[in-house]
Parts: sequence; C-alpha cells; structure tokens
Amino acid sequence: MAYNILIVDDHPMTVDSYVNLLSDEYFNIIEPFFIKSYNCETAYKETILLKKQDQKIDFAILDVNLPPFPEQNISSGIDLALLVRKNHPLCKILLLTMHTEAFIVNRIIKEIQPDGFVSKSEINFESFPAICKKILSEGIVYSDEIIKSQKKLIQKNLYWGEYDSQILILLSQGVKMVDIPNHIPLSLSSIEKRKAYIKSHLLLEKGGDIELLNKAKQLGFL
Repeated sequence: MAYNILIVDDHPMTVDSYVNLLSDEYFNIIEPFFIKSYNCETAYKETILLKKQDQKIDFAILDVNLPPFPEQNISSGIDLALLVRKNHPLCKILLLTMHTEAFIVNRIIKEIQPDGFVSKSEINFESFPAICKKILSEGIVYSDEIIKSQKKLIQKNLYWGEYDSQILILLSQGVKMVDIPNHIPLSLSSIEKRKAYIKSHLLLEKGGDIELLNKAKQLGFL
C-alpha cells in the first residue's frame, strides 16, 4: 500500500527538491506516493478528495506561507494544517516557515501541535531527510529557532520564581515531591502549586513529571 505524502509549497522547485531528498531508502518497505501542490486551493481539493475516496494522508509537509483559498477560508498553511488534522487525524504534519515570531510560533503549536515545526533557514539537503525520518519514527522535531521563540514567549508570560529551577532540577534527580521541602525552604503545598503553575504553561496537554521535565529540557530550563 502506498504511503501518501502531501507536499505543499508555492515554489515548484522546492517541492521537487523535497521529493528528490525523500528517496525510497528513507521509507524502508513503504512505497511513498507524493501529492504535490503549490497553493491552498489545490491542497484543499486534494485533501478533501482523498477523504471522500477513503484514502488517508500519512505525512503532510506544509509551508506556512501559501497563496490562499478565500472560498473555503483557507488563508495559509496553518489553516491547511487544521484541515488535514480534521480530515486525516493520524497524519504526521511537518510545518516549515520563514517566520519565527513568538506569537506566530505559539499559535501554531497550540492550535496544531505539529509533529515537526522547522524554520526554513535551518534545513539543508542533509538535515531535511533526517528530520522527516525522525518524525515518521514517532519523534517530535522542533528546530532551534522555533524552540527559542517558544521559550521567549513562555518566559514573558511565566513568572519564574527563584525556586522554580531548583524544583525541576530536584525532580530530574529523582527526588520525590514529599522530600523537596528538605532541600528548599518552601512548604509541600507551595511546591505543588509552583509545579502545577509551571506545568500549565509548559505543557499543552495533561502530562506527568516525565513530560514536564522533557519539555523543560527542550526549552532550556534545565
């Protein structure tokens, strides 16, 4: 069975380059079938058509900045990603962008939670296939510029107290919550409230200490 890969970018040469870079060797026994599109309108029609034909999109590589399709209120790759999520919920989504402004990055991560989110300035012919391979192997890939933007916004919105880093460090060292008051001058209740506050800002979905610590490491708080 073919592995359907939707690639959308308004530069045909870029689309062809992505196809060439994603050679069969990166898909093991999977046979990739590339669906190429250069704007929101044709990508919309391909997405809906495959849904009607009971076919799925397995992997979508979308540029954030695309010619819009006003008739269906699809104004960018962000709207297109939401459409793909709705109609092909198991699809892996990689978003590529030239814009890493914190508010844009935050909106995309919150609304779409892409499997990959990469600044175009950080990819080349070697890194692009590796990024795709990691995503297809159930990994999550956010590039350095995306992480920096996300961290900048979190720091702006999150009051980071003097003991917050210590709480995370102690948790990462395996110290149990009940024992943390032995290491810093806060009550267990205060520590639990601080951890819940940090978690609400760092994690988009519910998660435990492992998810919290992994996110903190990704953002450079640990």
